[in-house]
Amino acid sequence: MQQSGEGNDNMRFLLKHPLINTLASLRGNARACVYTEPMWGLSMNLCLPYMSVFMLGIGLNDVQVGIVASIYMASQIAFAFLSGALTDKFGRRKSVAVFDAIGWSLPCIIWAFAVDFRFFLVAAVFNGAMRVPMSAWSCLLVEDAEKSKITQIYTLIMISGNLAAMFSPISSLLISRLTLVPAVRILLINAFVVMTLKIIILYALSRETSMGAARMEETKGQSYFSLFRGYLDVLRLMRRSPGLLFSVAVASLYAIIAMINTTFWQIIVSKKLDVPDSALPLYTMLRSAIALLFFFTVIAKINQQRLKNPLLLGFSSYFAGQLMLILIPSGGAIRYVLLCLSLLFDGLGAGVLVMLSEAMIAIYADETERARVLAIHQMIVMAVCAPFGWIGGLLSDISRDLPFALNLTLIAAGAAFVLLYFRHASRTNRADGNNRAT
Repeated sequence: MQQSGEGNDNMRFLLKHPLINTLASLRGNARACVYTEPMWGLSMNLCLPYMSVFMLGIGLNDVQVGIVASIYMASQIAFAFLSGALTDKFGRRKSVAVFDAIGWSLPCIIWAFAVDFRFFLVAAVFNGAMRVPMSAWSCLLVEDAEKSKITQIYTLIMISGNLAAMFSPISSLLISRLTLVPAVRILLINAFVVMTLKIIILYALSRETSMGAARMEETKGQSYFSLFRGYLDVLRLMRRSPGLLFSVAVASLYAIIAMINTTFWQIIVSKKLDVPDSALPLYTMLRSAIALLFFFTVIAKINQQRLKNPLLLGFSSYFAGQLMLILIPSGGAIRYVLLCLSLLFDGLGAGVLVMLSEAMIAIYADETERARVLAIHQMIVMAVCAPFGWIGGLLSDISRDLPFALNLTLIAAGAAFVLLYFRHASRTNRADGNNRAT
């Protein structure tokens, strides 16, 4: 009886945790999206962390890796432009299914059988189509969900992706047994199968959102040209919203930083620090474990009404992690310890910034124009990011440290921008309060 009572007490304690409570109370499309999200991690997260060194293993050089990243960004710009109209015309649910297949399943097959630079260029073009389901999936996730739980829902999504990294030892075992290139080919075939299953299951479990159904009806007789022309009205709407403009700026900076880190982290760790390829999955697992710890502790307590300090924490922690990565010596056992410390700071910084950059646009976007706001938001972010893959490649070709020195500059700029924005917002609020008082 006592053990039963203790078990009930433990269960009640767990349910009081905001993330566990949110997970248990999810319904409808939010539950379908969150519960199927681990499949994305078990497919793409097992192979994407090794794509840069995979390309090097196939025979590409640093500049070609950077060009592929920039082509990928350019493709995302084009599909981000189309995403709002496609999401409104086809509906959120169908857009997710069709363009997830084009943007993820198809590239996995191309990557799995790639033999030279051309394969990666073609795959990068198709991979850019993932911007359509990013917009549509975000709408499917939040439109019928409780608005007060948006940051917690996005935190659960980030946790789902990081949980998959706990299976990284499988990747490590494959790489140690088969070497990098054949092991990644197997992981890519697995990604194709699991991702395709995820698409089918999510489509079966979800339903079109109420706003999605309304937008499908409203746009039924409209041409795509008229919908694209309506982007001008949405741009004017965004210009009048300081919160939306701020979210675009933060998301753009984070996207550049994350792209550079994702593309060149494996290269600096493998080629400069001489960490064996078979050990790279273990560091990916460690990074995800650290992120999970922070998601359940620090990040879970973020108040979506007070974002200044969390944003500063994210930029500051990320800065420390990237600086430490540059300063790690290339020899000796100490490099492994310092690399773990670098991942500790990276895990916190990236966890906070990725969650907030996703959540802020959902918080500030007008519900009736959410799809087109997301489309323009993504298009701007990708347009800003596009040159940085090529720039990062040029810098990495000179020195493996330089892409991360660029990241340090961008992170410092992000922290300064946060301080300026909230100082201006504080002055505006005080002025409005004085006007009301008089």
